[in-house]
Amino acid sequence: MEQHRTRPRQYRPPRGRPPLPAQAQRRPAAVRRPAPPPAPPRPAVRRLPNPRLTGLGGGLFCGAVMVVLGWLDQVLFGASLTVYGVLFLPVCALTACWIRRGDLVTAPVVVPIAFAAGLLPLADEGGGFLGSLMGLFTALATQAGWLYGGTLVAGVIATVRKIRLMSRRAAQQRSRL
Repeated sequence: MEQHRTRPRQYRPPRGRPPLPAQAQRRPAAVRRPAPPPAPPRPAVRRLPNPRLTGLGGGLFCGAVMVVLGWLDQVLFGASLTVYGVLFLPVCALTACWIRRGDLVTAPVVVPIAFAAGLLPLADEGGGFLGSLMGLFTALATQAGWLYGGTLVAGVIATVRKIRLMSRRAAQQRSRL
């Protein structure tokens, strides 16, 4: 007997539809990929927070912290301007570190404003508004060393960050060429 060979059936689309392209007619078998390896365990060391504040956010952060520290200094230490000045320096450093790259120029600007805002609870000479204003100016004059020191800390940190940013950008541009 003679064997009759049959050809495989060809795909025929239903009437009224265009035929599918040759690639769509044959689908490859699904390949199951192995699961990715498990992530290595994270170290138990906690890192400091790394927020990125805008210029306005940095000013609000620094101002709010300095007002709170001024009130705490008034309550706990009897309005010690030295304690206030010492606490001002780390707030300046944090503000300069946490302001985002595009707003670095604002760090040395907002710090003195926050220093003056935080002095309001400490600089009470009595005698109403004019007495408080005179106490504020007196405290600003006598504590100018802390004010300049904190502004210098913020300015140096912001300048170093800006120089590092500019050198990274220059290195990236050189590598592209």
